[in-house]
Amino acid sequence: MHHHISFKQDEGLRLQISQSLLPKSHSLVELYLCIPNEMGINPNTLSEESFYHNHVKTRMAYNASGIHLPLVRSRFISKNRGDEQDYRQNLNLYCYQVRLALDTDVNEALAIKEPDAFFIRVQAMQQETERLLKRLRRYKPKEEKLLSFFYNADNFLSWHAEQVILKLLDKGPKSSEHAVERKQLLQFCEAENGYREQKRYNSVSTVDDPNRLANKMHLLQRLIEHGVVLRRETRNLNTLLRRFVKGSVTAIMMAFVMLLVLTARTNFTQVTIGLVALLGTIYGLREIFKEDITRIIWRRIIMGRAKWLQSFYNSTTKVKVAKQKVWLEYIKPTRIPKEIAAIFSKRRQQNKQAAQWMYMRFECDVPVNTFMPGYDALHQSINISMAPMVRYLRKGEGRVYEYSGKKIRKHAVERRYQINVVLVTRDDNHEAQAQRYKITLNRSQIVALEKIGSPSA
Repeated sequence: MHHHISFKQDEGLRLQISQSLLPKSHSLVELYLCIPNEMGINPNTLSEESFYHNHVKTRMAYNASGIHLPLVRSRFISKNRGDEQDYRQNLNLYCYQVRLALDTDVNEALAIKEPDAFFIRVQAMQQETERLLKRLRRYKPKEEKLLSFFYNADNFLSWHAEQVILKLLDKGPKSSEHAVERKQLLQFCEAENGYREQKRYNSVSTVDDPNRLANKMHLLQRLIEHGVVLRRETRNLNTLLRRFVKGSVTAIMMAFVMLLVLTARTNFTQVTIGLVALLGTIYGLREIFKEDITRIIWRRIIMGRAKWLQSFYNSTTKVKVAKQKVWLEYIKPTRIPKEIAAIFSKRRQQNKQAAQWMYMRFECDVPVNTFMPGYDALHQSINISMAPMVRYLRKGEGRVYEYSGKKIRKHAVERRYQINVVLVTRDDNHEAQAQRYKITLNRSQIVALEKIGSPSA
């Protein structure tokens, strides 16, 4: 079976590949990017290591995909008596899922442009959120040592729920016919705000400063992700190999230089200016060529090899839950498989311009037999930022003129660029499925991510 995978644009200049992983599963995702030369991206302006470490992030969490508010399970919040770690784990899972479900439902509600349907959806969301908050508060622990966990979770969820409703009212369709519904939603926000004030969760100085408040909530969000979002450790797979290559090249160069030095000494019976000059030249040439030869040999050896290994651990139990190997390199067109090249060749003629090719591959293994109780899947999300790709783009605010028969009009236009991508996924039987996408971007955002054609097996 093919692992269900989604490829979508995230906020700003980010792309996100996400999928669910089962215990004992293996997943392979490949990306071929065709980046036009006019964007100024090449190994000299954007190194593979820099791009990977700064702009490619993999995140894994328990069973967090496709969750909507009504699906958040109530039993996670019920506390196991006396076990602090279990209570915190259950509480965090519950809060994480409520937050994720809220974010999912917000995006779907904002896609509704018709006011009646929009307000029905938002009211249902608000009622469901209220019910989930009440459930959380019903299980307030009596033990002193557990209260701080509860207060953090209650504070964050109350604030996040209020923010979500206000965002919907600000960005959603406006209609004077829905004043009553709007008032009810704002009353919910006021009630949650009043609740946090009554509980003295946040100091007056924090509430009065939006930056301080947002940063505090971000910190609380990180705290409630403990044990749910897996801890990541990254290791470079080729560090020892690189040292070996560098050492070997140095040894060979030294042997060659010593040979030249000994030959020079036999030809010069005594130390002269000529001998000193010759020895200086030999050592100078060694320094010049050592770096170049090392780089050429290294690029040849590293070609096609995995570069990084990411291990994901449960931050509570310290058990390794998943591991991911990552490939990322610039490649020549001749190294692109025929079936992938055939998909790229279907582009229109004007899109076939001189380009750099980049290859990414993410190979993931889940070695464990089972996950935590109540969870049967991992959610993997790979975030790729296009920010370094637009660094060298021209500002490109231009004008297009139009004559309508009466007067001349001018329209402001922006410069846009297109990156073609083929996403390849392989199932457990190693059968590949490839899909082409077109990314349209300007200097500040991804304008569109379009699926082109149907998947080809």
